[in-house]
Amino acid sequence: MAGHDPRIDAYIAKAAPFARPILEHLRSAVHEACPGVEETLKWSAPYFTHRGKNLAGMAAFKQHAAFVVPMLESGDAEKRDAAMGHYGRITTLSDLPAKRTLVAQLKQAAKAIDAGATLARPKREAPKPAPAMPDDFARALAKTASAKMHFAAFTPGKQREYVEWIAEARQATTRERRIAQAVEWISEGKARNWKYQNC
Repeated sequence: MAGHDPRIDAYIAKAAPFARPILEHLRSAVHEACPGVEETLKWSAPYFTHRGKNLAGMAAFKQHAAFVVPMLESGDAEKRDAAMGHYGRITTLSDLPAKRTLVAQLKQAAKAIDAGATLARPKREAPKPAPAMPDDFARALAKTASAKMHFAAFTPGKQREYVEWIAEARQATTRERRIAQAVEWISEGKARNWKYQNC
């Protein structure tokens, strides 16, 4: 078929059996809504572009599929929170709206691209301030120059991980043990969760 990228054919063929009819249905709806759409792979998943802009993208996972239409303002927020895309976790064709509704939504997204619409970038949250240093932890760090130096060089997030770990201790003995362990690790330049960094 004209306009069909063989890489997407291969992607669909490799998808789990439940996902293949879903992906074919989505692909068909995109082509019906926007006959001049171009197919490509982005982030190792099928994408459809209109005038060089992302019109829609789809992906298949082990137990669900996803479909995203970046210019589509509507969509079920609860479903979007459950999985990537505007339609949530898609496990069967019945999880999607009727094809004519899907086509209408895709046409709406193509019109938005034609009108020059751009995606609003989400506002970044302001970084959390550095945590308040507990006095006993500050005294322990001050006794070991390398620990004090490394802790000062840590990002606020890495500092926060240690401070929160110490503050979460319910018993004084646990807190003392955590402070001693923290000073040891910090003096070696290790972040709080250093054991899991290479997992």
